[in-house]
Amino acid sequence: MSRSVKFADDALIEDARAMAEIQSRSLAGQITHWARIGRAIERSGCLDHAKLARVLAGELETTALTAEEKALWSDRFAAKMAEPGPDEEAFFARMRKSGRAVGLDAGGRIVHADTQHEE
Repeated sequence: MSRSVKFADDALIEDARAMAEIQSRSLAGQITHWARIGRAIERSGCLDHAKLARVLAGELETTALTAEEKALWSDRFAAKMAEPGPDEEAFFARMRKSGRAVGLDAGGRIVHADTQHEE
């Protein structure tokens, strides 16, 4: 039975689309494949998700993880670090509005924020 599901994670969809092309699968087929792998991992009992959550929360050292758990932790940690928190968003909004923000253009040159596009 086919069902529609909305994903809020655009990066996940783009990663799935790229991998689907490499693996000669449809986007839905790739996401289904990843879901089955995730389900199998959770059912295997090789991963302690509570321990993993504690490490991600900074309550436990990564040395407490198995090799399999470290691999999963690494992926989740990288995803978390790629998402700015509310304080970071507010800080950078203030910087852009002040005109003091800088970045790199496509050529790698330093450019100042365009304050005309801020609301």
